[in-house]
Amino acid sequence: MSSDLKIICDERCTGYRQPGHPERPERIAASVQTLRKQQELKLTWADPGPVEDAVLLRAHTPEHLARLGVERDFDPDTPYFSEIGNYARASAGAALTALKTARAGEMAFSLMRPPGHHATSTRAMGFCYLNNMAVACLEALATGCKRIAVFDFDVHHGNGTEAILVNKPGASFFSIHQFPCYPGTGTRNVGDNCFNYPVAPQTPRAEYRHVLTSALEHLASLKPEMVAVSAGFDCYARDPLAQETLEAEDFFWLGESLRKLGVPMFSLLEGGYSNDLPELILAYLKGVS
Repeated sequence: MSSDLKIICDERCTGYRQPGHPERPERIAASVQTLRKQQELKLTWADPGPVEDAVLLRAHTPEHLARLGVERDFDPDTPYFSEIGNYARASAGAALTALKTARAGEMAFSLMRPPGHHATSTRAMGFCYLNNMAVACLEALATGCKRIAVFDFDVHHGNGTEAILVNKPGASFFSIHQFPCYPGTGTRNVGDNCFNYPVAPQTPRAEYRHVLTSALEHLASLKPEMVAVSAGFDCYARDPLAQETLEAEDFFWLGESLRKLGVPMFSLLEGGYSNDLPELILAYLKGVS
């Protein structure tokens, strides 16, 4: 295994919570504990870097950035918290640090909250306030990358990333997700660069892997210079928010399959709400290492 694996994390991202909400601080705290005590991977750790408004404004409107400071819930799933704008900016900054790390030849995994792939340019939704993935991809394209591909294996469609990147020159988006399921999008391809692979609830593992393989082959055919992964672990068989069938060894296989693409790559944590999340992340990281 390679030793070039960097975890981007600021444990202060556990500082907000809503009782009973599935996107809870323990997702990060338990995962950090598991990764720090394991001895199979040699990990290095880094803090998120800063993020300037000009970088965020490639993906979001000024009105949306201002809205993050208003004490009013966005929707029932996406409440307002004190300082949520700063938490969201730190998560976006971690995505930029992951991008920088990948450009330097290391694998990178952003272990942060809040997640991002549902946030659109104008709206926070689905536990997401800023679209970390879109921010990082647009930064990559603005600073010399010619072709970047997003591979989103969260069980929920990455509607926000798609909406921001649709028909964006140099970007492509691949989402493998359960349908029907929140947010109800992703039933067909969109524009000339967004490719959706909906799967039915309770899709057998072998069939699910076949769909993932098809998406990876399609992605590889576009010959991206960089791959950016929205890593959601809620397609796990015992996740409380969906009805899929993958096991820990499938996330290892997926990480290994992505690594074999042979291009610079970084991953951002999106969903995954079971108590087994730390072990699922570890299995994936073993695959990408």
